[in-house]
Amino acid sequence: MNSNAPSKTTSSEIALPLVTKTNPNDSFRITFAPLSLDEVYQLADDPGNGAVVVMSGTVRNKTDGQTVTHLEYQAYEPMAIAVFKSIAHQIRQQWQDANRVVIHHRTGKLEIGEISVLVAVGCPHRGEAFAACRYAIDTLKHNAPIWKKEYNVMLDDKTGEKIVSGSWVSISACEHNNKTLLE
Repeated sequence: MNSNAPSKTTSSEIALPLVTKTNPNDSFRITFAPLSLDEVYQLADDPGNGAVVVMSGTVRNKTDGQTVTHLEYQAYEPMAIAVFKSIAHQIRQQWQDANRVVIHHRTGKLEIGEISVLVAVGCPHRGEAFAACRYAIDTLKHNAPIWKKEYNVMLDDKTGEKIVSGSWVSISACEHNNKTLLE
């Protein structure tokens, strides 16, 4: 992990219990490898499901009007996996019929259009699957020790040359900055 990555402290953090035992059919992963929608769907599928909801977060080419060239993610993997397990535990407390919870997140350099995070929840009914999936991604963004560096292109005022720059932020800071857009 980069020592320049900021520590994660926000007022919107949700206190999650420490969970050591989870459903053996759940899947949690931090990986440099590209994420697969098909694999995550299959991992969330279960004969008892009436719905599988999958949320795919991708790298976009603009943020706040700034051109983005690529992103880089870092994570404190042991703690991130513990947060993912706690999220699954909380989902089962609120939506007891949830059959499967899958949370996979990328690290390393990601290009525009690549998938950075996949969250899938399988439940008997679509309403609980949608609600649980939304809870999972929102809680992940507020609590997981994951940081991203967004590389932006700017023009030098004097030379007109393109300059690529970026700084590390917690993914929860990104969510906080965009919260007003969702309300």
